[in-house]
This record gives sequence, C-alpha cells and structure tokens, in this order.
Amino acid sequence: MVGSNELRRLVRTRAGERCEYCGLRQEADPFFRFHIEHVIARQHGGATSADNLALSCHHCNLHKGPNLSGIDRETGATVALFNPRVQRWEEHFVLRGRIVVGLTETGRATVEVLGMNAPARQDLRSPPGTNVVS
Repeated sequence: MVGSNELRRLVRTRAGERCEYCGLRQEADPFFRFHIEHVIARQHGGATSADNLALSCHHCNLHKGPNLSGIDRETGATVALFNPRVQRWEEHFVLRGRIVVGLTETGRATVEVLGMNAPARQDLRSPPGTNVVS
C-alpha cells in the first residue's frame, strides 16, 4: 500500500474518484478499487509523494506499469506518457462517444500503451460521456 492514509485520501480526493488517465469514475467500475500509482515508478527513482502519485483504474495502471514513454503511431516519435501531475487531460485527450482520442503525440501514445479503448473499457463508458471526463 502506498504511503499514509492521509496521502491516499489526498490522491483520491484530488482526482475526484476518477482515473487520472482514462477519466473513468470509480463508481463505473465498482468491482476493482482504483489504485494509487506512481507516475514515475519507484524503480526509476519516483518518490512516494503527492506530486508523483495519481489515481488510476486497475486497467490503466496494469498497462502503464513502469513505462515512462510510448510511441505515437501517427508520427513515429517516442514520447513521454501523460503525466497528470503536470499536464491537463483536456489538452491531450477528448472523449468521442465511448472512445478516448489522443489529441497530441503524448495523448496518442498514452491511449495506445494504456489500452484505454479496449472493448471492456468502452462498455464501462456507456451511456456515452456519463462515466468519464468530458
């Protein structure tokens, strides 16, 4: 378990009980408690501190793992994955129906690495826009 109860509460409250990567609400996925994850993994020197922790659904967290970067298939560039501590979701992603669309190299690479549009994830977004950041 990550950090103190106070730190875990801060992360959950700050995120509004939403995955900070795909935007899914905790209530839309009640069978899996969302994870408090290290944006920069501990194995890469990431600290267990508020400025390096994010709330993540189990799907995004398990796909992200210790990854720091991904490849944007549109440009072929290797880019850093989305960092919810220093970047704004709305600048990198948009929700179109049940699909999370990457708007930038970072957004597109993050959607791909985290598998944000897997069929089961799309199902959790029904009806469109109800359970995610819009």
